[in-house]
Amino acid sequence: MSNGTAEFQAFSPGEETSEIAKNNPSAFLSQITGAKVAVKLNSGVEYRGDLQCVDGYMNIALEQTEEYVDGILKNQYGDVFIRGNNVLYISSI
Repeated sequence: MSNGTAEFQAFSPGEETSEIAKNNPSAFLSQITGAKVAVKLNSGVEYRGDLQCVDGYMNIALEQTEEYVDGILKNQYGDVFIRGNNVLYISSI
C-alpha cells in the first residue's frame, strides 16, 4: 500500500498455491471463487459447496451445498448464504 489504495498483483486461477494467496486472504478468496470449498462455522457445523462470492464482511454464498454435523451428511441445499460472523474458516477442497 503506497498511497492509501490497495495494490493487487495478477495471478493465474490455475495456480494451486501462490505467494500472493499465502499473504493476502482477499487474493486467496478470489482464487477459489467457483471452486469447491468447506466452510466451518463457530458452531462446528460444516458446509461444503461451490463458492459463488464472498464480501468484505466474510458473508458467503454457496451453491450445491451439503451440511455436515459431526462429519455426517445431514442435509443438501441448492443455495446457502452464511453470515460472516459465524465463519470459523474457509478451506478449498
